[in-house]
Amino acid sequence: MARGLRDIKRQIKSVQNTRQITKAMEMVAAAKLRRAQEKATSALPYSEKLKEVVGSIAAGTNGISHPMLEKREVKKTGYLVITSDRGLAGASNSNILRKVSNFIAERHQSKDEYCLFVIGRKGRDYFRRRGLPVVEELTDLSDSPTYADIKTIANAAVHQYELGQIDELYVCYNQFVNALTQIQEVSKLLPMENIGGGNMTQYEYEPSAEGVLEVLLPKYAETLIFSAMLNAKASELGAKMTAMGAATKNASKMINELNLTYNRARQAAITQEISEIVGGANAQQ
Repeated sequence: MARGLRDIKRQIKSVQNTRQITKAMEMVAAAKLRRAQEKATSALPYSEKLKEVVGSIAAGTNGISHPMLEKREVKKTGYLVITSDRGLAGASNSNILRKVSNFIAERHQSKDEYCLFVIGRKGRDYFRRRGLPVVEELTDLSDSPTYADIKTIANAAVHQYELGQIDELYVCYNQFVNALTQIQEVSKLLPMENIGGGNMTQYEYEPSAEGVLEVLLPKYAETLIFSAMLNAKASELGAKMTAMGAATKNASKMINELNLTYNRARQAAITQEISEIVGGANAQQ
């Protein structure tokens, strides 16, 4: 019985140590989440203004054309999938990877019909294990990524579309709603259809509207990818904070149950010792 009590005591200590770790991770994720939310929010005005300028050119210029605005026959599709490098984020990664896999399975019969641009070690490893065509990858991003961090892979995806190597591009990521809710988003980035329209501000362009559009469209596409990256990072931190909070609560519940078990076992041991003492005293009379 003494050995059993020692085992229970050791298990209580182990769970208490785990609870300290999960509590600390929850607090760190909460602090990083606030910064990630602020960064995602601060990026919106720039992308919205860029969209307004691009839409103004597309809507207000007659006869203008650009490959990124024109729909063409789809022979090959590109998917830019954003996941995290590390786990302990609940079902955040598995949800988006499952949605992307189902989306691809519904639309394609062969691996030659699509290619993958993957951000995050979780996504890269998932697709590699299944032998899917990953053409570009990016891992080891910080919890506060900058535009320069994702520029290479964003530029590669957009450039392949411009060259005609892919005919449409989708961005797949977890869209942040709040710490408890993330929406799995698979949205078409290219071609940019119906980008013009509405009440657009009229601008004068130098040297020409076509020249400005040539520069702005790739920049706008890369900005949308960066905005998706910021959303995905906020979603990851929100999911991690929620998961670590749940783990901390479960650890506290387990400690209470183990303490109850320990007290019952200790009481049973004391009762047994008293019974043995009383029995020995009665035998001597």
